[in-house]
Amino acid sequence: MSILIEAIKKQTLGLNTIETLAHLADQFPGKIVFSTSFGWEDQVITHQIFVNKLPIKVFTLETGRLFPETYYVWNRTMEMYGEPIHAYYPQHELLEQMVNAKGPNSFYESVDNRKECCGIRKVEPLKRALAGNSCWVTGIRAEQSQNRQTMESFEWDAQNELIKFHPIYNWTLDEVKEYIKKHNIPYNTLHDRGFPSIGCAPCTRAVQPGEDLRAGRWWWEDQSKKECGLHEVGK
Repeated sequence: MSILIEAIKKQTLGLNTIETLAHLADQFPGKIVFSTSFGWEDQVITHQIFVNKLPIKVFTLETGRLFPETYYVWNRTMEMYGEPIHAYYPQHELLEQMVNAKGPNSFYESVDNRKECCGIRKVEPLKRALAGNSCWVTGIRAEQSQNRQTMESFEWDAQNELIKFHPIYNWTLDEVKEYIKKHNIPYNTLHDRGFPSIGCAPCTRAVQPGEDLRAGRWWWEDQSKKECGLHEVGK
């Protein structure tokens, strides 16, 4: 698949993010999707897709544990652009089995429990959302964490057998904020309260000055690599 990736890189060389997204939508008609969690970065890409009427399906993972502010910006985004955002939920049988056996907050007890929860609420629904598609667009940026600095704008996702494209991978946070301000894009107000990365409410806290941008995710875990399994680096 490296040949395909290199070919796409050459085809999109010199194109801006919107032009590249349009090219990919033409190359993979009906088989390109964008996943949003309604953070700064995702709102930028959602705006670019909806305003330019790009034929890219926008979806989100409804874990059942999101912040009220996240639901607000989700609803506001649909109202503003008049476009659907498709929700994928956990399989209720798996969720009920886990909660019945271990309680609603078992993820605090061990890394294995936390990964089990992420697996049920996020990873499995993501697999359903990506099934049958050829290209997955994400809001990943390099400076979000050390892990993500080793990635590239275009990658082959062997786990899901598709191309991943990170259109604003090289943008700085200041560039993202400026774009949102310039285009009056709705955003999650938790960002104004020290939440650069926003996931499930029980698993996300504000970060302190000087901390890594993702330090607020699963903060009780003493690990250098804290991912939920959606983006496996190097796979």
